[in-house]
Amino acid sequence: MRLLLIGAPGAGKGTQAGLLAARLGITHISSGDLLRQHVRDMTSLGQLVKSYVDKGDLVPDGLVMDMLRKPVVAAAKSGGYVLDGFPRTVEQAEASYAVVREFGGEVQAAVHLDVTRDELVRRLLARGRGSDDTRAVIEHRLQVYLEKTVPLLEYYAGREWMFVVDGALPADAVHQDIVRRIQRLAAFSATSL
Repeated sequence: MRLLLIGAPGAGKGTQAGLLAARLGITHISSGDLLRQHVRDMTSLGQLVKSYVDKGDLVPDGLVMDMLRKPVVAAAKSGGYVLDGFPRTVEQAEASYAVVREFGGEVQAAVHLDVTRDELVRRLLARGRGSDDTRAVIEHRLQVYLEKTVPLLEYYAGREWMFVVDGALPADAVHQDIVRRIQRLAAFSATSL
């Protein structure tokens, strides 16, 4: 199974991706975790992306694609993946599709974790993970999400199975809803072959 989770910062993508990866036996690939690891390790990539992350801006497509190409290809070839935080723009989605379609590794289903702006701000302020979780940066990150990432919803709705889940529910309820929908997709795919 190859899944993509779409949601604003604080929507619970990381939590759900981890749960889904464990349940389905697939690889969890988090662009945010990979970027933060590069920043912590002070790699050349980490030094490049730190200024973007600190301001709440998206890291340029080329840098993200370079970082994710190998993990996505490897996971697609070894049973599947759940992508968390990538792609974040239609341009990234198109570029990644061009890379993975050669071996049939395209996303099969996209899950939109829908959470109100007020709840997102509350969650992110409570999390307080670092310099990218101040109120001003959070507001900027949410605005960037609206402008750059929300168009992905239409992009994936026209290409793959896509469904919307109430991400404001408790994590276990969100997980059960996603699993039910994936099971329906799998049953439909099996009968349509």
